[in-house]
Amino acid sequence: MVTSASIVCPVANQPSASLVANLRTELIRYAPFAQMQAAHVDRFIAATQQVYFAPEETVLSPDDGPPKHLIYIRQGHITGRRGTDETIGGFEYDAGDLFPVGAVMASRPVAATYRAHEDVFCLLLPVSDMTALAAVSAPFADFLGRRVLKHLELSRQAMQASYASQALAEQSLETPLGQLGRKTPVAVRPNTPLSDALKLMHERNVGSVLVTDESGTVQGILTRHDVLGRVTLPQVPLDTPIFQVMSAPIRTLSVNDTAQDAALLMSRHRIRHVPVTQDGQVVGLVSEHDLFAMQRLSLKHVSGAIRAAQNVEALAVAARDIRRFARNLIGQGVAARQLTQLISHLNDVLTEHLVQLIAQQEGVDLQQACWLAFGSEGRSEQTISTDQDNGLVFLSDNPAHDREKWLKFARRVNEALDQCGYPLCKGNVMASNPQCCLTVDEWHQRFEDWMERGAPEDLLKASIYFDMRPLVGQEELTRTLRELIVTKAAALPRFIKQMADNSLRSRVPLNWLGAMETQDVDGRGMINLKLNGTAIFVDVARLYALAHGIAQTGTRERFEALGLVLKAQPHESQAWIASFEYLQMLRLQVQMSQTEGPPDQANMIELATLNDIDRRILKESLRVARGLQQKMELDYRR
Repeated sequence: MVTSASIVCPVANQPSASLVANLRTELIRYAPFAQMQAAHVDRFIAATQQVYFAPEETVLSPDDGPPKHLIYIRQGHITGRRGTDETIGGFEYDAGDLFPVGAVMASRPVAATYRAHEDVFCLLLPVSDMTALAAVSAPFADFLGRRVLKHLELSRQAMQASYASQALAEQSLETPLGQLGRKTPVAVRPNTPLSDALKLMHERNVGSVLVTDESGTVQGILTRHDVLGRVTLPQVPLDTPIFQVMSAPIRTLSVNDTAQDAALLMSRHRIRHVPVTQDGQVVGLVSEHDLFAMQRLSLKHVSGAIRAAQNVEALAVAARDIRRFARNLIGQGVAARQLTQLISHLNDVLTEHLVQLIAQQEGVDLQQACWLAFGSEGRSEQTISTDQDNGLVFLSDNPAHDREKWLKFARRVNEALDQCGYPLCKGNVMASNPQCCLTVDEWHQRFEDWMERGAPEDLLKASIYFDMRPLVGQEELTRTLRELIVTKAAALPRFIKQMADNSLRSRVPLNWLGAMETQDVDGRGMINLKLNGTAIFVDVARLYALAHGIAQTGTRERFEALGLVLKAQPHESQAWIASFEYLQMLRLQVQMSQTEGPPDQANMIELATLNDIDRRILKESLRVARGLQQKMELDYRR
C-alpha cells in the first residue's frame, strides 16, 4: 500500500529523456530487464510511479487485499514477516527485486507484512500495465511465471562464460542428436551376403553398416572392428548372410537424446556406434569419432584410460582427468544434473575397475558378492570433492567364517580408492567396516532394525544407506533389499517421523527476516552449501520418497515423482529441482576453484564473492529449501 506518509513521485507524466535513460541503465543490470527490448523497458518506466518509504513504514500487508502494484526496489531493502512471532521465517527484498510476484499473479493478498528496513525508493507498476507489458514482452512474461528458473538460467550462462576459454572449439554435450551433423547410415537387409556389405562399406568409406528389416527397424550392426573378430579370423565365407555375424541386439537413441546420452551409452556398453532414430526409423548414426571431435578431453578418453589402467598408480593418474573433464563441461554450458551424472559415471567406472582388479588379485568371486554405493554415489550426484560411502553384500552359509576374507578384500579397495583421491569416510560407512560387510539376510535385518526399532541418533547416521545402489558384482543380491525399503518404510509412521525430525536438525541459513546468515571462517562470511543447502533438498526428497513408496534414489528423480504424487504445480516442483541443482553447481564451482585448502571447506562459499544475480538466486534457492522444510514439518511433525 502507499500510505499517507509515503512520498509519491510520478514517473509516468512525461518523464525527461535523461531520467528515462538513467532508469534504463539502472534497470538493465537486473533480470528480466537485461533480456527485454529497450522499448519495453522504457514502457515499464513510463507506466510506473516512484515512491519513498521511511524506515519501518508498512509497504504491503495481508489486510490490503490483492496488491494493486508490482513493486521494483531501486534502493534500500524491504523485510516481510508473518504474524508477530519473530521465530517464524520471513523475507527480505533488496535493490533490483520485483515483488510480490506470486500474490500479484494469483490475485491474492500477500501472506506477510512488508516494511521498509531503511530508506527505500521503489517504482510501482499498476497490475493492468504489468499485464499489458507481459503480453508484448516474452522475457518479462517468462520472468513473472518462472522467476527462480529465469535467474538460474542467467547464472548458468555467466558461469559458462567464465569457463568457456577452456572449451572454445567444443560443442556442448547437451546438443540434441537431431541437431548434430549426423552421418546418413548405410543399411542392408539381413540376408545380404557379407561380400556385398563389405564392398558397400569400402565404396562409401564408412566404418559400419546397419542391418534393417523391410520396415526400417534396426536388427543389428557390423563395424570394421567387428570384421576382424567375426569374419577374418574365424574365416567366415563371404557368401554368409550378414545377420549371422552382425552384433545384435543393437542399442539406439532418439533425435531428442543428447550427445551426452550417446557418450554415456558408448562408455557403459563399450560400443563405438549408436544409431539415431525418429519415430522408430533410423535417421542417422553417431560414432565414437564424432564425439571425440566434439571434445578435447572426451568421456570416452577418460573412461578408456581408467579401464586400461593396470594398477592403482595408473588409476590415480586417470582419476585426475575427471576434474579437468568437469571443468571443460562447465565451459560447454553443461547443467549441474548432467555434470554430476557424468562425474558419478566416471567414478563408477573407476570403482568398478578397481574392485575387479583387486578381486582378481585376492582371488574372490564377484558373482558371490556385490559392491554397494551409498549417499551421493548411490544417488549419482557426486561432486569433485567426495569421500567414500560404500558397502558389500556377500553370499555365505557361514558368515562368521567367510566375513574376514571379504573384509580383507574391502580394506584393499577402500585404501586404493583413498589413493585415487576419494578420502576414507569419517563416519566409517565403508565396506571394510564389519557393519557394512554383510550377507543378504544380515542387510535385511539391519534395515528392519533401523525402520522398526531405530533410535533417532541411529537413523541420523543411517539416512545415506537409503540411497543405495548396486555397483559391481551380482546385482540380484540387492533386489529384495530394495523392495524391502520401498514397501516397508511407507508403512511405518514412527520411522518417517523420526527421519523428519533428523532432517530438521539442519536449518536453512536465513534469519527470521529472510536475510542470509553466514558463519565466520577466518574473518570471511561463509555459507556451507552442502550442510545448509543441498543436504536439505536431499533429505526432504528422500523422506517423501520413503513415505510414498517411491523407488528412485536420485534427488531430481524423486522430486519429479513427488510433484505428481503431491499434486504440486509444475512451477513449484521445477523450483525444487532448479534450486537444488543451482546449489550443486555452486558447490562444483567452489571445488574446482580450490587447488589447495582444507577438505572441510570444499563446500563453503564466501558470500561476498558472489555477484548480484548469484546472491539473489542463492537466497531464493534457500527460501525454496526453507519452504520444503516447513512443508515437511507440517506433514510429519504434527
